[in-house]
Amino acid sequence: MAKRVGVIDIGSNSVRMVIYEKTSRFAFHLLHEEKSKVRISENAYEFDGVLQEIPMQRTIDALENFLSISKSFKVRKLLCVATSALRDAPNKKEFLDKVKHSLKLNIKVISGEKEAYYGGIACLNLLPKQNAALTIDIGGGSTEFSFLDDMSQTFSLKLGTVRLKELFFDKGDIKGATAYIDKELLALPSFDVSTLVGIGGTLRAISSSILKNSSYPLSKIHGYEYSVETLETLIEKILNAEADELSQLNIKNNRVDVIKPGSLILQRVLKMLAIKKIITSGVGVREGVYLADLLRNSKHRFPHNYNTSVRYIIDSHIDDLAFSNNLSLLSKRIFDLTSQHLEIEPKYRSELAIAAKLYPSGSSVHFYSQNKHTYYLIQSALEYGFTHSSITLIATLTKYAKSRLPAQTHLNKYAQLLPEQSTTNALSYILSLSITLLSHRPRNIDFELAFEDGVLSVKSKKKLYIAQNEVEKLECNNETLRVEFNS
Repeated sequence: MAKRVGVIDIGSNSVRMVIYEKTSRFAFHLLHEEKSKVRISENAYEFDGVLQEIPMQRTIDALENFLSISKSFKVRKLLCVATSALRDAPNKKEFLDKVKHSLKLNIKVISGEKEAYYGGIACLNLLPKQNAALTIDIGGGSTEFSFLDDMSQTFSLKLGTVRLKELFFDKGDIKGATAYIDKELLALPSFDVSTLVGIGGTLRAISSSILKNSSYPLSKIHGYEYSVETLETLIEKILNAEADELSQLNIKNNRVDVIKPGSLILQRVLKMLAIKKIITSGVGVREGVYLADLLRNSKHRFPHNYNTSVRYIIDSHIDDLAFSNNLSLLSKRIFDLTSQHLEIEPKYRSELAIAAKLYPSGSSVHFYSQNKHTYYLIQSALEYGFTHSSITLIATLTKYAKSRLPAQTHLNKYAQLLPEQSTTNALSYILSLSITLLSHRPRNIDFELAFEDGVLSVKSKKKLYIAQNEVEKLECNNETLRVEFNS
């Protein structure tokens, strides 16, 4: 697969392009993103889906600019897909031929089921694992669903924000819109799901509004979770708001004219399903198209226990991989020996190990402010496959590693995402202790550990002089744990 790959998604409302760069076999990161609100389907739904000349030309102009951008990034492979507006258009061949002739760009018009599948595999690979979850992607011309427990179940309905706007909302026919939505939804089977995974602009706009109106400590949409009651409350406010009141609900200007149709679709879907939790996805069709190409030989799934974000940070920011691996291994050994004594739940072992593995990454930016830069890298680049709680804990452990226990102000700020203070402090101490014991940076761990009666014994053939001095300086919140060196 090419090192740099671009994906263009021509939707009914917007045309978007992402450019990804591989850093190793399955590791990648987003290099560039571009969006243009061309609304190719404008005025099409009142003319049996026929694309109109001006919107088509807007789209061609945007695509021409996208191609220029992709060339500037030296993209070696460009994948271009089109969804509802084009697959419904009687005159799509005219548009496709014009683009191919003038821009030398081949566009693949995908089915609604394929569109749903791409969104589903993006969520399966790039969100934390979910059970009994259904994705919903409300687009301009259609709405797609995929059942994450069984990806053979994908569905596409002719329910879209622009479609409903032009057919019903512009005419003030909300009852007609509701009846139309309910009739379309009859095509869906009876799903036994408790989690709704929101893909696309409508859900991101609504989740962004909820995020901004809460005391939530992270400004991260991907992986953001909240209750169905919170969603239902905001939907009601949106549907009852005047156009000039939507900005007060933190709805962006570019979403104002289509947020009500999207909200009504959501409201009717929620009426059908026993949803308890909403998860916002920052990924969708474009990421699915990319992953289908990247993972074409592995059934469109990452290998077991593989995380692309962790691998990307390692590839890009860690030179001494042996030290990184040793640090992760040692932190797990100390955890296994002391976790029961320190009353730490086993589930935190993996987050401690990742924090240890990624701890050296910040030194690639600046050695003397390593912790600060590692903390920032993890908060921003540990994007895929982790809950916000896991990201916050991993980042916190690296921020205070080999320094001091986490500051009370930090613990207070992130209280709703971090475990209880004693657990966070204990994990922080284990990471700091691991770093200190490897001060002499051996090629392999060259000492043995034992734990009994609150004493961690470090047995080594060498005298760990630096480590012994540094351990005494470490801040520990548990007075019943001591470290002894035996050379």
